Amino acid sequence: MMQKKAPGLGNAMAAYMLLMIALFAATTVCAQTVTQKLQKVFPGFEEDIQLSHAISSLYVIDAKSGKVVFDKNSRVGLAPASTQKVITSATAFALLGKDFSYTTAFATANHSDILYIFPSGDPTLGSERWTNTKADKILNRITRLLAQNKKKVNTIAIDNSRWALDDIPDGWIWQDISNYYGAGSEKLNWRENQYDLLLQSGESLGDPVRIVGANPKLYGYSLHSVVTAAARGTGDNAYIYFPLNDTAGIVKGTIPVNENAFAISGAFPSGARQCLAELADNMIKTGIAETTPEIKPVTGIRAEDYTIIHTETSPPLDSIIYWFNKKSINLYGEALLKTISYKERGYGATDTGVVVVQDFWKQNGIDVAELNIVDGSGLSPLNRVTTHAQVQILQYAQKQNWFPSFLKSLPEYNGMKMKSGTIRNVKGFTGYHTSSDGNTYIFSFLVNNYNGPASSLVRKMYAVLNILK
Repeated sequence: MMQKKAPGLGNAMAAYMLLMIALFAATTVCAQTVTQKLQKVFPGFEEDIQLSHAISSLYVIDAKSGKVVFDKNSRVGLAPASTQKVITSATAFALLGKDFSYTTAFATANHSDILYIFPSGDPTLGSERWTNTKADKILNRITRLLAQNKKKVNTIAIDNSRWALDDIPDGWIWQDISNYYGAGSEKLNWRENQYDLLLQSGESLGDPVRIVGANPKLYGYSLHSVVTAAARGTGDNAYIYFPLNDTAGIVKGTIPVNENAFAISGAFPSGARQCLAELADNMIKTGIAETTPEIKPVTGIRAEDYTIIHTETSPPLDSIIYWFNKKSINLYGEALLKTISYKERGYGATDTGVVVVQDFWKQNGIDVAELNIVDGSGLSPLNRVTTHAQVQILQYAQKQNWFPSFLKSLPEYNGMKMKSGTIRNVKGFTGYHTSSDGNTYIFSFLVNNYNGPASSLVRKMYAVLNILK
């Protein structure tokens, strides 16, 4: 005997199936529409006169399914500029953990008048970005504790053991080094290894510009200005140059006319030297040292020879990476790369850090040849990274428990969460975007060797990325 169907069940099921088919078709059409639009627009972008001798790469995937939405030159290695910071950030989160903090210990010798400093590569020591890391607060804490312990100091010794002394990564150009964005990373960093140089210009074009001060005061270095005055509104076109291992530098370029204290930002040739000099100066002012203490590097200090009196602890990694990406602080990238090297291999060095980064992503399915890097910040024009690798790394990141912190660190440009990158004739954007219909895309977009103004190219890149909205 045939069993009767419930009244209306066949019609309801048919309607449900039709609805599911319609929704699936709508989703497919939507995905195809984005793909088709990019396929239509991108050739026109490449044919633009600004890209007449350039190469560009765009790779877009659906964040949920991982399916490729668009691919042009995604396996071609290009200079990524600061978009490379997403690679360093994700690796640091994965290998160090979002709660990781640096420590810098201060110790007094048990049988002498030496103050020992045991740094760990902390890039935030002396930074103005957090209340507790500010330079004056740190200096006051140390001198106050020394006074409480009734310690006199005639020597300050810094422990540089198991840390490479080559502060500048391979491939950085001379015009970048010594300017604020070209700060090298040491085991002891200070004030983000930056200072402001104050310049005064005359009333006429071509007038010489003189140096009127520095904030903070520079210790052990001298600068000579050959800067000249340019037209009003021309902005900061002055650069600081320090020959390798020299204490005398030169400032070249132009600043606008009629400026009394025009600030340009430079990088200390040695943040450690600046830190120790400021500390020594503070000790003299507070009576802890009668004369300027001798400053020297040391290694192999025995634990029984000193007593730790104070430890400075950095903000946690998620807070460091927030500023690393938001403000694109190159120093943080170099410090993180060396820290990754130290944690994984027991020695803090840029080249070792590069190998660790490449090995980690190789274990996660990315070809090492797609991560041909030499630094942690992307400042070197020698870096070559594929958009495919960057998207794969962003896809990995979204599956991790630290992803909210990572996503929060990405700036917002053009209404999209993405890291930008800029060096000479290089522009890039990489990140995430959720469209108006709820689809989330992961993308990386790099252009190398374009011509003309960067602002014009950026508008054209935004026009392509707007298709994802």
